[in-house]
Amino acid sequence: MKLARTVLLSICILCFMGIQSHAANIWVAINGNDNNPGTKDQPKLTVAAALRQARELRRLNDPSITNGINIILQGGEYVLDELLFIRPEDSGTSTSPIIIENAPGEKPVISGGAVVKGWKKASAYISGLPKEAQGKVWVAAMPEVGGCALLFRQLWVNGIKAIRARESNTDEEMSRILSVDKQQQEIWIPIPGSGLPKYPDQMEMVIHQMWAIANLRVKSITIKGNQAGLTFYQPESKIEFEHPWPPPVIDKGHKMNGNSAFYLTNSLSFLNRPGEWYEDMHTNKIYYYPRKGENMADAKVTAPSLETLVKVEGTMERPVSFVRFKGISFENTTWLRPSQKGHVPLQAGMYLLDAYKLKIKGTPGKSGLENQAWVGRPAAAVELSYANHTGFENCIFTHLASTALDYTRGTHDDEIKGNLFTDIGGTAIQIGIYSDEAFEAHLPYNPSALREVCTNEHIENNLVADATNEDWGCLGIGAGYVKGIRIEHNEIFDVSYSGISVGWGWTKAANAMSDNIIRANKIHHYAKHMYDVAGIYTLSAQPNSIIDSNYVDSIYKVSYAHDPEHWFYLYTDEGSSYFTIKNNWCPSEKFLKNANGPGNVWENNGPMVAESIKDAAGLQIPYQYLLKGIKVNPGNQPINH
Repeated sequence: MKLARTVLLSICILCFMGIQSHAANIWVAINGNDNNPGTKDQPKLTVAAALRQARELRRLNDPSITNGINIILQGGEYVLDELLFIRPEDSGTSTSPIIIENAPGEKPVISGGAVVKGWKKASAYISGLPKEAQGKVWVAAMPEVGGCALLFRQLWVNGIKAIRARESNTDEEMSRILSVDKQQQEIWIPIPGSGLPKYPDQMEMVIHQMWAIANLRVKSITIKGNQAGLTFYQPESKIEFEHPWPPPVIDKGHKMNGNSAFYLTNSLSFLNRPGEWYEDMHTNKIYYYPRKGENMADAKVTAPSLETLVKVEGTMERPVSFVRFKGISFENTTWLRPSQKGHVPLQAGMYLLDAYKLKIKGTPGKSGLENQAWVGRPAAAVELSYANHTGFENCIFTHLASTALDYTRGTHDDEIKGNLFTDIGGTAIQIGIYSDEAFEAHLPYNPSALREVCTNEHIENNLVADATNEDWGCLGIGAGYVKGIRIEHNEIFDVSYSGISVGWGWTKAANAMSDNIIRANKIHHYAKHMYDVAGIYTLSAQPNSIIDSNYVDSIYKVSYAHDPEHWFYLYTDEGSSYFTIKNNWCPSEKFLKNANGPGNVWENNGPMVAESIKDAAGLQIPYQYLLKGIKVNPGNQPINH
């Protein structure tokens, strides 16, 4: 009996210890109520309310949070009315982190989408609609947010991205510009076979410019014979005609591959094939031409209403710490800058605020510099600044119009691991300061407060597939001024420009970057639209940095590239210094070392690299499940090797 009592007492003690070892759990469900206590049986409705409850537990130092707080999301779609803001008061600690995660076996989605309802097939004649689409399009009222019709640039039908009505059916069918008049700020084009509307209305022009595109809102159309002159709204017009890099190509001397390609978009007059749509801001109607098999009576049609879903923001003195996301999907964001101000990027999606060629070249820090530029940063679905020990694991980022995940500044010791990024309009993973809006893009960034620099970040075992599908000049993984970053065992394919880019500034001068590692990544089927490109690309001095054991293969053939041979597997661009580049497998030694600085060591790169290194690159075995159901080169576009 004494032994039994001892055993029973021991069990009770162990049970008590087990209860104490568990973190506090706050449950959230799509059928919950924010007045509920947040238990599994009585869950909260919103993540914001769960965060508030966690914040109060932390403020009161409740004993239940000794080992952390878990905000557990049951399955379903959590549609946000405003972005989810995570503050310094939401921070955890190393022993008591805050984890926002999926319930076991569940697939919660944090969404910025608005459902488009009430679709009806248009039976009456629609003025301006091409004859081949008459009687085939469906019409719905634009959704309203805050009492106003929603402006958006993307539409998903049953989870498949629809095509914003455009005049060339495929990229290979794009026409070439005829001339550029910088004084009149006018571009002349051949009139498409389908014709042009009398007035531009909401039309946009997208121009292929070497390693970036430009989105220009058309202001006027002048017809002369079989040509049309287009002018554009400000501020993008001034920037487009004054900025020197990258320019629209006019190949008068036949030294390149012809003039820049372009396409026109966002006009009812272009809506002529299945899968295309148009939003009429005058009538507040949406027009859609269904694909084969789509039943608009019961289709789920989603338009994005937010640019940012989650913002984690501290300050330098009070950062956000120990907050992690696990098993969450982030979906349905928009990208509004091109609709509001146009979009003319310098590189990597960083849009120009001002740029011009210097009449007398040279600046105090760079005597040979012949241009100046100031840039802004695209919006991101999930954005973090002044944060540390945060992480994203086993999450899905999809149906996002601009950057997916962005660590902007002042972050350190964060982990991005085992996530899927697919159907991303811009860069999938972005990290580090590029140039602040008041900081000229060619100046070396070297702040006195090193806490500004994103440091010791780890990007590991992520799959990036079908990113940069709107802004073609963006990246699979892009890093600006970073220190101690590790980009390892990721797989990247079906991107429009480079796979991985690290560095900014085009300078050999000392700056904030050093000790960066790009190792064992698998990059293939890249440069889907742009050239002057590489699987791995670098800029500026980065002491003690290493690029090794990567796999780079299968660059797309692009008939309209400005220079069809100007593509590379590895590309150390202007100022790249103090790198060790070794043991990287690729089919040939097609590399570019452009205006590099000192200290670079190249060793054993190309087809001679051991099969064991080649085979070990990319996702490690526990993460290869991410590839399930993901198609490589779904359009069967030809490739170079």
